[in-house]
Order: sequence, then C-alpha cells, then structure tokens
Amino acid sequence: MTLVLATTEPGEAEIFASLQGEGPAVGRPSVFVRLSRCNLACTWCDTAYTWRFEGDNRPHRDAATFDRRVNQVSMSEEDAAARIAALGPERLVITGGEPLLQGAALARMVGQLPAMHVEIETNGTVAPHPALDPLVHQYNVSPKLAHSGNPAELALVPERLAGWAAEPRTFFKFVVSSQSDLAEIERLQSDHAIPGERLFVMPEGTESDTLRARSAWLAEAALGRGWRFTDRLHIHLYGDTRGT
Repeated sequence: MTLVLATTEPGEAEIFASLQGEGPAVGRPSVFVRLSRCNLACTWCDTAYTWRFEGDNRPHRDAATFDRRVNQVSMSEEDAAARIAALGPERLVITGGEPLLQGAALARMVGQLPAMHVEIETNGTVAPHPALDPLVHQYNVSPKLAHSGNPAELALVPERLAGWAAEPRTFFKFVVSSQSDLAEIERLQSDHAIPGERLFVMPEGTESDTLRARSAWLAEAALGRGWRFTDRLHIHLYGDTRGT
C-alpha cells in the first residue's frame, strides 16, 4: 500500500526535520510529512502545490497551477516510516493538503514507527480513520473562515466542529486576514463550545512584514478575548519555502 505525498523537488517526497512553526508546539524539533491532495481550496493557500494541479480550476489568488507528475509522488508506507524514523526528532507532524483523506494508509505507516508524539494538521472536515485515531496524540484543526473562499457548507461542518471541540486532544487554529474575521471566530466558538484555551488565532501571510503588521492588532484581539496567539515561526526563519 502507498501514501501520496507532496514533493520538495521532482521525485523527492516532502519528509523533513524542522522546528514546528505554529500552534501549541511552536519551536519544538519535529519531523514533518506533507501529504498531497485536499478537499478544500483556500484562495490564500501557501501549499497549493499539494492540490492545484493542471486542470483544477478552483480559485487561488496566484492563479498558478502545478504539474502533478512533478509535485506528487507515491511512496510505500514502509519506506515513509523508515525515512521518518531516520530523521531523529520524536515528534511527528502529519500535514498537507488534507492528510485525513489518507487515514487508513497513515494508520499503517504510524504503526510501523518507534514511539513518537504524533500530531495531525487538518482542516477539520474529515473524521479520523478509526485505525488512526488511537495513534494520534494531538489534532491541530484549522477550520476555514469565509475569507478562504470555501463555501461554508463544505468547510464548516457543524457535527465535525462540535466533535473536535469535545475532543481534548484538539487545538483549533484560525487563520486571520482582517479584523472582520474576528466576529466569525466568536460565532464559531459560541456555536460549538470551543474552549478559549484551545483556540489559537494566527495571521495569514507568507512574508514576515505582512505577518508582523497583522500580528500587531491580532495579538491584542486575542488578549481581549481569552484566545491564544500563534505566529508563523518558519516563515520568519526560512521564508515561504518547501521542506521547512
């Protein structure tokens, strides 16, 4: 059986060691695995090479499309597990794309790893596979707000949001572009009983200057609402590059 992964360069799966740049584990050494394919299409997505292949007309602000043969690679679960184990850090972050689309294969891969702290970054629309869920220590759920360009009926599934909110392993991370996004987050928090101590807000942006400008008012908004704030450390350290 195989996993479908994104690439750092043609034929090279995007499996790498770095510092976690976002959320509750920011700054921690981690191994990252970036899977390909997504069921949503955010207009500002910074990993559009995982889903916006030639022929995909879903909107994106850059209007760029990517050659699937260059930007997607298949790898056996055994080979992926071996590469992860060889990199060293004991924290694994599985991201995408939308990784839970490949839940069964991920369960088989994680089952072959030595003991690791396993995090999954997800848009929150897909339920965890029953074989994968017991192997996961932390879910980083990033529901997509209206400014992402996704229809709410696809991106904000009420039963899924309520399920994540009731799951103590879940941390929510909302990507924020403007102050008008804050009211939408407040509504979602109220409607789905999302605990403030597990709710992060993060500025949208792929350049340090943009992140700093948005952080100035977003940090104050978080402070006043009992939310947590997260920056994008990897952007400041490495820029908007693959494999970081």
